[in-house]
Amino acid sequence: MTPVETGILGIILLLFMFFLGMPVSFSMAFIGWIGYCYLVSPEAGSKLLIRDIFTMFSSYPLSVIAAFVLMGNYAFASGISEKLYKTAYDIFGHLKGGLTVATVATSAGFAAVCGSTSATVATIGKIALPEMKRYRYDDTLATGCIATSATLGILIPPSTIFIVYGILTEQSIGKLFIAGVIPGIILAILLSLTTILICHLKPGLGPPGPKTSWKRKIVALTGISEAIILFGLTMGGLFAGWFTPTQAGSIGAAGALLIGLAKRKITWKAFILATKDGVLTSCMILFLITGATVFGHFMAITRIPFLMVNSVRNLPLSPAAILSLICFFYIIGGCFMDAMALVVLTVPFVYPVILRLGYNPIWFGVIIVLVSELGVVTPPVGVNVYVLKGIAPDISLETIFKGVMPFLGAIILTLIILISFPELATFLTKYVRW
Repeated sequence: MTPVETGILGIILLLFMFFLGMPVSFSMAFIGWIGYCYLVSPEAGSKLLIRDIFTMFSSYPLSVIAAFVLMGNYAFASGISEKLYKTAYDIFGHLKGGLTVATVATSAGFAAVCGSTSATVATIGKIALPEMKRYRYDDTLATGCIATSATLGILIPPSTIFIVYGILTEQSIGKLFIAGVIPGIILAILLSLTTILICHLKPGLGPPGPKTSWKRKIVALTGISEAIILFGLTMGGLFAGWFTPTQAGSIGAAGALLIGLAKRKITWKAFILATKDGVLTSCMILFLITGATVFGHFMAITRIPFLMVNSVRNLPLSPAAILSLICFFYIIGGCFMDAMALVVLTVPFVYPVILRLGYNPIWFGVIIVLVSELGVVTPPVGVNVYVLKGIAPDISLETIFKGVMPFLGAIILTLIILISFPELATFLTKYVRW
């Protein structure tokens, strides 16, 4: 077989392994290794596999992943999310659908110290869902809001997908972080407006809670002080050039841990569990990157990425049309594959095309995150939905997926706005040194 035919067969076998339920990272590494052995030699393939594994797991830049993942875990263990929700509840709870607005606001706040959709939906779901049930909120509205607003976890910095995208494309992680701020705020506003509109059209879905005085609202703002301090310490230092991304994440993790110890929220058991979860998540991401690296080397010698770039360049379509096709591909792909796995598998193919079309790679990183957000809440994969189902076993998957649908419009509208006005993601990046 020719290298191109071998590459196509490798992609088909990789998709077949996904269908069988094989882990994505091991599937990519295995197919990449077998393909490289076939096209070059078994000795070269084995050396490549060993070198890539050693290089990835001994890479200092990749330690930024573990640092920010630990920061999010320690922030959850420190009770920061509970205070954020209480503050948002005191401010918005009296409105129709006020608890859903409070959920969006809390998700946005927790996203600023977390970086993961799964962690955000698990954290906010445990806090918000019982409150919504207490005030007789419709299960469809409540679960749909929680699952969708948790997607802010990978858009508002720090974001694990931004980190992985930055590593794969050799772009500034600091610039990617700052590029997600304004789109994250826009999405949070649109999600809030969606909940308000739904509850005004059908008031029974989200009845208002008890009113609170202005004094209580002002006092409640002190509840977000810890999150602001943590975000300001890590992101502020990163954007100002005081810290590298790894240092910023490490300082954030230490800060979250100190906050938890000072509040006596983090016990020895909680510390062990948070650290264990952080290590497991970090290893999962590292294995994904390693598998994608091995598979990428196999694809490189098949010349398929190079041929794809040339084919796209010769298509009788405008750059905007090609970008639309890429976004559509990611939306469909996200329905069948975890967002992180989809990014590490496809970015090496898509990124050269984006550069050839003349698009800003930082801006495209935000686009990637937005289309990935659709994937984590749409069937049949919908990771956020399954995490929420684990928290609320009495609510059916059908109910949660049905609740998600109205909120998808907010994500799509944000995507359209960002494509129409790319400066919203890029104009702040000139102030970042890292």
